[in-house]
Amino acid sequence: MMAAEKSGVEGMKSDRYSRQERFAPFGRAGQRRLASSHVLIIGAGALGTGIAETLVRAGVGTVSIVDRDYVEWSNLQRQQLFQESDAVERCPKAVAAQRRLRDINSETVIHAHVLDVGVEELEALIQGVDLMMDATDNFETRLLMNDMALKHHIPWIYGGCVGSYGVTYTILPGQTPCLHCLLGTVPFGGETCDTAGIIPQAVQMVTANQTAEAFKLLGGYPKELRGKLLSFDVWRNEYTAISVHSLKKADCPSCGNHPTYPYLSASHRQKTDVLCGRDTVQIRPVQPTQLNLNELADRLASVEAGKVEQNPFLVSLSTGMLRLVVFADGRALIHGTKDVSEAKSIYHRYLG
Repeated sequence: MMAAEKSGVEGMKSDRYSRQERFAPFGRAGQRRLASSHVLIIGAGALGTGIAETLVRAGVGTVSIVDRDYVEWSNLQRQQLFQESDAVERCPKAVAAQRRLRDINSETVIHAHVLDVGVEELEALIQGVDLMMDATDNFETRLLMNDMALKHHIPWIYGGCVGSYGVTYTILPGQTPCLHCLLGTVPFGGETCDTAGIIPQAVQMVTANQTAEAFKLLGGYPKELRGKLLSFDVWRNEYTAISVHSLKKADCPSCGNHPTYPYLSASHRQKTDVLCGRDTVQIRPVQPTQLNLNELADRLASVEAGKVEQNPFLVSLSTGMLRLVVFADGRALIHGTKDVSEAKSIYHRYLG
């Protein structure tokens, strides 16, 4: 490349973030801080791809993306970094996202991790991170993230959506209530995108609010944070911001005066076993539960190409070569695989 041509390219690149820098509340100071920050995104589905693209285009210095799953055709409707070739190849989501993000911004360092996040994995991933973003699909992982963030004094931003509904909340260790304060125990059951569907506008609303909070934190403007739990329904035209500061508990085992970080211990992890001599993985929930099998059967009946069967003791969903059998106590058998990661993905896909 000739000197004049190279100089022209450098001039154009220097203009890359100019519109962001001209936004007075953020400015060049915020941009410099953004460029030196490292964000960890847990999940590379609808929320994860939206978060990652926004932050990479904005000039975050380093982005680490973690996901255990691969791209499927049903993902293309809302998971914005993926294309048809990714679904044909069944490309791991983290890898497909990394490919696209490198084309978007070569200045950002992008790490892709194809793995199922557990305590040991997250302990390694969180080193050197300034902010953790929630883009996962289950509360077991979120409560693990919560305790790990509190242990390492790293802020994290919770987000979730299903149907036309979304919710997000920014958690600051030592200042705000944590997810354990708000939820108490891991919720079991409830709707998922595979049973209740989802429209992309709900995803985009959560992504926009999560990344706006990320800009405030990473740019060095924590006083501008919302400070409330935000929930909305884009179909019903509902929007609510709730102050939850009073819910912070002094005796919370995750963020209280004497934290023990319970969700980092083995007793609070989902239990899985590969059954001997069978292509079956058994999953037992973290907390004892009692499911309403009739309601569960109704939810699963909405799954396309799935056959639902029920008796007084269990509900069964057969789809393709796999069969999910769920008992009233929350225990589940996933037939047709010996892969624990795949079994957990199926479990959370239909049970939350």
